[in-house]
Amino acid sequence: MPAKLSAITDTVANHAVAIGKQIRVQRKVLGVSATTAAQAAGMSRVTWHRLEKGEPSVTLGAYLSALSVLGLDFKLVSPATDSQVSERNKHGEEGWLPARVALADYPQLKQLAWQVHGVNELTPKEALGVYERNWRHLDLAAIEPHERRLIEALRLAFEYEDRDV
Repeated sequence: MPAKLSAITDTVANHAVAIGKQIRVQRKVLGVSATTAAQAAGMSRVTWHRLEKGEPSVTLGAYLSALSVLGLDFKLVSPATDSQVSERNKHGEEGWLPARVALADYPQLKQLAWQVHGVNELTPKEALGVYERNWRHLDLAAIEPHERRLIEALRLAFEYEDRDV
């Protein structure tokens, strides 16, 4: 039975969940089963499952093994100030999710949302819904890098099925 942590903040729990989600996404991108990944990392399938759920009681060594097996890097970053965060968001860095998605900034989304009249922005959930419902109409070769990052961030945030972008 996993050990219980006595005091864990919401921030720490959220970080563990985010790492677990990223591990799951990468495993699926690679087309590797959870059992195979767990064996390669030297842990049980149950531990792997707990790790993907982001349970903070899983050891740091297990998380690092999972990252290594999947070819992911681990790095520590200093917390950003508010001004640094807003500057990064202007440049669309990975992991950033806008509060509103401007149709003018994402050409493929604008094309897919042709039926939405009088609206220049969508919520992230609405934007993902438009992408998911109209995926077959996307021109995958024409998707710009910043729009690919948006789609990936939306999928991670709302845990939708993986598709090649």
